[in-house]
Amino acid sequence: MSQQTFIITGALFGMLAIILGAFGAHALKKILSEDQLKSFEIGVKYQMYHALVLLLLGFNFQFSTSVMYWCFTLGIVLFSFSIYGLVLSDAKGKKLKFLGPITPIGGLLFVIGWLLILIRVI
Repeated sequence: MSQQTFIITGALFGMLAIILGAFGAHALKKILSEDQLKSFEIGVKYQMYHALVLLLLGFNFQFSTSVMYWCFTLGIVLFSFSIYGLVLSDAKGKKLKFLGPITPIGGLLFVIGWLLILIRVI
């Protein structure tokens, strides 16, 4: 895992969070219920938070590990993208229920990533 990989991944996820946030705030506002929009926004927020973590780890590469990278990267994919899928499929009346159990796995990966940072400091 290279420093460049951390930074590129963080920048791509950050950019995508901005795009999805704008999409949610404008295009989806008319389609989604208030609760669905809130859920979508949670996915965007967590994606951005962890994109920033990837950037910080990339700019402090000597502190980073590849396990941290994978926890945050897979956490974003499993947590945020499962929320996007759940919300959008529900809005179309065909909720992809199999995505429901995937969301907490992504959340657990976030927790593990943060724990690894804590352990690294201690």
